[in-house]
Amino acid sequence: MSVAAVAIARSWIGTPFLHQASVQGAGCDCLGLLRGVWRAMGYSDLPMPPYTPDWDEVMREDVMLQSARDLLVERTSGLYEVGDVLLFRMREGAVAKHLGILSGPTSFIHAYSGHGVIESRLTPPWARRIVGVFSFPHS
Repeated sequence: MSVAAVAIARSWIGTPFLHQASVQGAGCDCLGLLRGVWRAMGYSDLPMPPYTPDWDEVMREDVMLQSARDLLVERTSGLYEVGDVLLFRMREGAVAKHLGILSGPTSFIHAYSGHGVIESRLTPPWARRIVGVFSFPHS
C-alpha cells in the first residue's frame, strides 16, 4: 500500500489542469500528476516525449498502457490497494489515455480537463473504464 503516493497526490488537489505540465500548484494533466508523485517518491523523472490531446488515437498504439507496464508493477489479481495507479480508456475500443491514483476503496485522485486535480468517487462508469492497475515499483 502506498499511503505516501496518496498523501503526495492529495497535496496536488487544486492544481489547475494544464496539458503536458507537471508543476504542483501551477498546472498539470493526469500524466503530469503521476510524474509529480513519482518524483516526490524519490524516483528520477519520467522521460516523456511531447504528446497531443488525441495521443495515439490515430496510430491506435496503446503507448500509455505499455509505458505503465514497463515502469510500474502490474496488478493482475483484481485486488487493488490504496496508492495504485489506475489506467482508463475513455471510450470502449480507444487507447488508454487517462490515469489516476486510487485514494480509497471508492475514490481516486486525477487531473481532469476543466477541473484540475480533484478527488473523485470511483463510480461504476469510471470503474468500467479501468484497463490496468499498477503499483509503484519497490525501491
